[in-house]
Amino acid sequence: MQTSTGTPRPITRYGAPVLHHRCAEVTVFDDDLARLVADMYASMYAARGVGLAANQIGVGARIFVVDCADATGTHTVAAVVNPVLHLPEARELVADEEGCLSVPGQHAEMTRSATAAVTGFDLRGEPIRLEGSGTLARCFQHEVDHLDGLVYVDRLPAKQRKRILTASAEHPGVGAGVPDQG
Repeated sequence: MQTSTGTPRPITRYGAPVLHHRCAEVTVFDDDLARLVADMYASMYAARGVGLAANQIGVGARIFVVDCADATGTHTVAAVVNPVLHLPEARELVADEEGCLSVPGQHAEMTRSATAAVTGFDLRGEPIRLEGSGTLARCFQHEVDHLDGLVYVDRLPAKQRKRILTASAEHPGVGAGVPDQG
């Protein structure tokens, strides 16, 4: 399905090698990058997500997109290329339910910093900095983990991770090529 903003691609599921290796830095800011980011947004929206890393659609590049609100309700829609995560030295940690499009149908309580920032580049190669709290801060941390080859379930105790992955294997998946579950 082609949209005016990109073509949704299938979501890569846990276990695919691209999800378990550090993604490569982006060095070329061109039309191909813009098309990839448009496809990332389309894929995220098709899967009803709030964030998506490039490796979640099979591309091992350090890029993520988000479309979510922070703790104050301020909404952020952004693409960040070559992001670097910045956490406060004195962190307030918050436990909340977290899920992942690459581990469909499952959630687990995950403790993350209540605030976070990312620096990186926009699609033109211009430096950017984004700061967030609440869900947006959680998204920054979750997506940068993806780009470093870490899925949220990798942070869970082994027995819990195994239970979640077993249950997720029964889920039909989300996004492009998957029948609507609604």
